[in-house]
Amino acid sequence: MNAPIHPLSQFRFCPKCGSPHFVEHNAKSKHCEACGFTYYFNPSAATVALIENPRGEWLCVRRAKEPAKGTLDLPGGFSDMFETSEQGVVREVKEETGLDVDRVEFLFSIPNQYEYSGFLVHTIDMFYRCHVSRFEHAHADDDAGEILWLRPEDINPADFGLLSIRRGIERLLQQV
Repeated sequence: MNAPIHPLSQFRFCPKCGSPHFVEHNAKSKHCEACGFTYYFNPSAATVALIENPRGEWLCVRRAKEPAKGTLDLPGGFSDMFETSEQGVVREVKEETGLDVDRVEFLFSIPNQYEYSGFLVHTIDMFYRCHVSRFEHAHADDDAGEILWLRPEDINPADFGLLSIRRGIERLLQQV
């Protein structure tokens, strides 16, 4: 049986001093033998929005970009530096749908792996119920190629291209 590849195997040089003596320290970190710096590989924060309209339909988007281009998704994305996860989900909803979120409510989180530009990014996907008052200006933009309003009973988790979103949809559908 092959040993798993260390998550930091693509990082050959110490990010602090540039030394090539940057070695595996344990399952989640590498250590620089030159300067003593230890880098821990922690997940990136990502957000997912569940938005329901007054008819009880959920806002889904069709992914405009890889990974999983053309599959269904929920609005969301990576949190930026210096913003809270709640600010991140509000910003992502605005960027992808044009909608203004009035209030967010944390639901649950799911660990995930997301391939970006050939690099596997470990994430913690935080799901939020996002309350929106006005829906008339909804439109697809940024990473969203299309907006769809779907009744929960018409949603098939297999139509969602990202594993964590499928798992989240399954969990949300169990609560309906």
